[in-house]
Amino acid sequence: MQINGAVALVSGGNRGLGEQFVQALLDRGVSKVYAAARNPDTITTPGVVRVALDVTDPASVRAAADLAQDVTLLINNAGSSTGAGLPDGDVDDFRLEMETHFFGTLAMSRAFAPALARNGGGAVLNVLSVLSWLAFPGAVAYTSAKSAAWSLTNALRVQLAEQKTLVTGLYVGYMDTDMAAHIDGPKSNPATVAHAALDGVEAGRYEVLADETTVNVRAALSGDLTALYPQLAAAL
Repeated sequence: MQINGAVALVSGGNRGLGEQFVQALLDRGVSKVYAAARNPDTITTPGVVRVALDVTDPASVRAAADLAQDVTLLINNAGSSTGAGLPDGDVDDFRLEMETHFFGTLAMSRAFAPALARNGGGAVLNVLSVLSWLAFPGAVAYTSAKSAAWSLTNALRVQLAEQKTLVTGLYVGYMDTDMAAHIDGPKSNPATVAHAALDGVEAGRYEVLADETTVNVRAALSGDLTALYPQLAAAL
């Protein structure tokens, strides 16, 4: 689909990658951007329609879908990162991650699918992660929820193909955002990632692998598990 002239809604559009998506869409000539956040007062990008949205609240999701009937591109970007791991991570943190990344994406996709169909099909872009494919001991709640969202994205892709809605998954490692501020090491520029993802949507791609780490992990999925988890080889 063409980004120029599209009508887009970005969840979590107030900061980090979401804010960069909003700006990238404006730079590429969309006709309207709905920038959504739990507190719309935190959205500072000019020229957008600010929307109150909590993806974990069904009533909030329905209200956003009722407002944005003209959407042709839905970007499911809202996220959380509790840092909950095993074996003693707070179960409520696990539930929050699933409510945000899995059930939130499910609710948004269901709510907006009818409008996308009426408007010609359009596209859904789900912001996933390299950790959809790779468990990380320090963030098991996050990786489990992102893995569930990966499976959901595949199912949505098949389900919505009949109405000619493209479903694209964005996979990326660490980005230079608040969420990864505590991480040392290489990080991608979120503005670059946003444009790469939109390039993928325009090209009709089902997956966008935004960095070298993600490319390597994706390729390793067909191999032995010890390539992804070398500690398993050491344990044998």
